[in-house]
Amino acid sequence: MKSTHCFRKAALLTVFCATLGFVGHSPANAQDEPRTAGEDQNAVSDSSETYRQLNLFGDVFERVRSQYVDEMTDEDLVETAINGMLISLDPHSSYLDEDDFEEMQVQTRGEFGGLGIEVTMENGFVKVVAPIDDTPAYNAGIQAGDYITHLDGEAIQGLNLSEAVDKMRGRVGTDIVLTVRRVDVAEPLEYTITRDIIKIRSVRHKVIDGNIGYIRITTFNQHADSGMREAYNKIKEITGENLKGVILDLRNNPGGLLDQAIAVSDSFLDRGEIVSTRGRNEQDTKRDNATPGDITNGLPVVILINSGSASASEIVAGALQDHRRAIVLGTKSFGKGSVQTVIPLPGHGAMRLTTARYYTPSGRSIQAKGIEPDITVEPAKIEQFKVNRVYEGDLRGALANPDDAEAAKKANPEGEEAEEEKSALDSNKEEISTEEIEDYQLSRAVDLVRGVALYESRLREEPMQMVEPEEEGEATTETEGAQ
Repeated sequence: MKSTHCFRKAALLTVFCATLGFVGHSPANAQDEPRTAGEDQNAVSDSSETYRQLNLFGDVFERVRSQYVDEMTDEDLVETAINGMLISLDPHSSYLDEDDFEEMQVQTRGEFGGLGIEVTMENGFVKVVAPIDDTPAYNAGIQAGDYITHLDGEAIQGLNLSEAVDKMRGRVGTDIVLTVRRVDVAEPLEYTITRDIIKIRSVRHKVIDGNIGYIRITTFNQHADSGMREAYNKIKEITGENLKGVILDLRNNPGGLLDQAIAVSDSFLDRGEIVSTRGRNEQDTKRDNATPGDITNGLPVVILINSGSASASEIVAGALQDHRRAIVLGTKSFGKGSVQTVIPLPGHGAMRLTTARYYTPSGRSIQAKGIEPDITVEPAKIEQFKVNRVYEGDLRGALANPDDAEAAKKANPEGEEAEEEKSALDSNKEEISTEEIEDYQLSRAVDLVRGVALYESRLREEPMQMVEPEEEGEATTETEGAQ
């Protein structure tokens, strides 16, 4: 039994030594051999300490394996030990088993083989939130609100959401049969759907008030920059030359790929540094610079951030803020100023390891500090009140505005009578829209874009021509003593 224990312990130490890059003899053998000239005593001492600690790990491993209340496999114990070592470094280093590694690759690639439906779990069944446009599920006729009860004839009850999604994903070109229950349809429906490449939609857009572009990036996967550019082009097609500015919404965006954050930043910058990453050694320092070309041609840009904006989101916000290219509005960001490298471990998943810190163009690290917005706007709900206001025009006997009379004369030179319309001034009440403003931060961003665009247009306008005073002798004296 003792020999078996020693054999297993030696094998375990060999694995860890190979993992950590140690080669050569064990400390015991090293002590038996004569030292060579010029041998580094510190290196020998460090190596001996490392082996001593690995011996300690081997002892603990064997004790847990043999005496823990529940039986544990060697694989579980080793993976747990590795993960414990990594997560003790910082909150973002960790071990990824094969399933976690595959899911992470799906998220970063932004595409997978599947059906194209957004789903949730409700009452033990998978409920369709919405089919994604132009996907196999959408083309087959799957509708929002459908309940998926069976997959290839097997009941879905008893599976969690992740397990059900894994079954619906698969190799492109393969078929799956979905049994669906639909409200107001008595009999279950069956759909045979062929899996295809599904792209995760990380960018959404819309046009606000006909002249303000809104682009939301939910995550920085491999399609973030191309999706953002496509969204801007669609906005430009709708607005044409009337586009006043762009709102880039990065709220609750947890980050993603560093190169995509750099590419999105570059889309709004003509020159200058975007971000620098600095590792453990000085030679690991890297700087990424912008290339010529601003897709908006200098239009006002407002970036929305909050405490859920992290990592890649903060790189974009920090770069555009430092270059005075955008106004950052919202609340302070998360404050993740580190870069993680995913290192595959063949046959064993991968490890996510923090390898560098990143700095904004001005040289500031936002680690544990976050990006401070230029204008702080907390989430809020607005309540509007009807207020009776009195203006000069409401007063009895108030003088008429001569511009109104002149305009009316030009509009109706024949003197035809027009039907009198009751105005807001006549009723001494200001009309108030009852539509609730759901996103206060977004509404403030819209106001800011309008204000900046108006200010810049005023700067481009020619100065107003002042009316020359009348020549002396022709002026009247009726204004003397006027108040």
